[in-house]
Amino acid sequence: MPTWSFRFQLGQYVRTSLWILPVLGLAAGTLLGEAALALDDRVGIPTGWRYTATTATGVLTAIVGAMVALLGFVVTIGVLAVQQAIGTLSPRYMRLWYRNPLQKTVLSLFAGTFAFAFTLLRRIGPGTVPDLGVTLAGLAVAVSLVMLLVYLNRFVHDVRPVAIADRARRTGLRVLGVSVEAQGRCLLLDERADDPRRDAPAQVVRSEDGGAVQGLDVAGLVRAASRYDCVLAVAHRVGDFVPPGAVLLEVHGTPRTAVDPRRLSGLVALGAERTAEQDPAFALRVLADIAARALSSAVNDPTTAVQVLNHIEAFLHAVGRSELRGRHVLADRDGRPRAVVPGRNWEEYLELGVTEVREYGVGSLQVCRRLRALLDGLLTGVPDGRRPAVRRQLALLDDAVEREYPEGVRRTLARTGDRQGIGGGGSSPGDAPRPGGDV
Repeated sequence: MPTWSFRFQLGQYVRTSLWILPVLGLAAGTLLGEAALALDDRVGIPTGWRYTATTATGVLTAIVGAMVALLGFVVTIGVLAVQQAIGTLSPRYMRLWYRNPLQKTVLSLFAGTFAFAFTLLRRIGPGTVPDLGVTLAGLAVAVSLVMLLVYLNRFVHDVRPVAIADRARRTGLRVLGVSVEAQGRCLLLDERADDPRRDAPAQVVRSEDGGAVQGLDVAGLVRAASRYDCVLAVAHRVGDFVPPGAVLLEVHGTPRTAVDPRRLSGLVALGAERTAEQDPAFALRVLADIAARALSSAVNDPTTAVQVLNHIEAFLHAVGRSELRGRHVLADRDGRPRAVVPGRNWEEYLELGVTEVREYGVGSLQVCRRLRALLDGLLTGVPDGRRPAVRRQLALLDDAVEREYPEGVRRTLARTGDRQGIGGGGSSPGDAPRPGGDV
């Protein structure tokens, strides 16, 4: 029986594959072509919609050639998107771009229309013309052209960094919502309660090939721990890279039966790179990468960094109001702790979102002012218990500004929050200079 990790990775492959749906489109086009040929003699076609063999051959031949050309055109656009993502955005964004359903739909429609027309073409002969099929092929071309225009419109708008940042933010928030919902379906014990890992592990499960942790079967871990009557502790968070031979799981307690390491390791999916499937921080990583790339000397585009900060702020506000745990202690139906899964706390999300932008963008007044407005907004928008972390980030920003701007006037300007960076009409609420700053 395939392990959970195999099924998880298979699902990831299907979601990111660009060839599976087009191949299914080819098969569907062939089957529909055969069905059209079978119905042609049973369905009455008006005289005005009948074709000669020469006309039908010419039309279908043109459709076959056009579909091949359009397939090449869409593939070329895809190559351009890959080049732009790697060169000016973030290579990590490709994990999200591969999932674009519109591109797969367009490729499938073109491939299906090609197969449909080719199936009809090979049946044309003296006295045999699939009138119904030729008409349907013409309609399929019309639908294909409309979808091509929709795809081009979406592509032209989606290649902008701000559109990519918006998509990354929405993906991260969706994954975060799914994660919080999944926590609600599990019995969570207080993470400050007695640690079920009081004793040294009775056994450890090590990774064989290594890789990035892409996902965990949390429910499977609880079931396995209940079956063995032990506590399973995951040694790494989702997104961490696990080297070959490193500890993957710790078995605490005295299992009632021998533990199968291969079966337990199958509850943790490892892959070549991080994914956003169970890792909301991956989307934040993409946003920080795009901002850092915009602030590099090769690009030097602080306005793009400011636009990305808009989406980083929205993401951090949502995270700041969510229930986060440094570790999750999961219990079985009887309330006994069975699995310990490491989580990600507020400080880690906050540092990931602002640290690199601060370090690379401190030399830009525009970025400094927008980053201060972001932190000031978080200071009033997150619960009281999470505000000390925001104040620490504000202190780090003050120190960076102090080092970068020795002149009093520019330093004061850099320490004045502005949601547009420069040109926002002065400081936003809560952006007044702090005690000890220049006045």
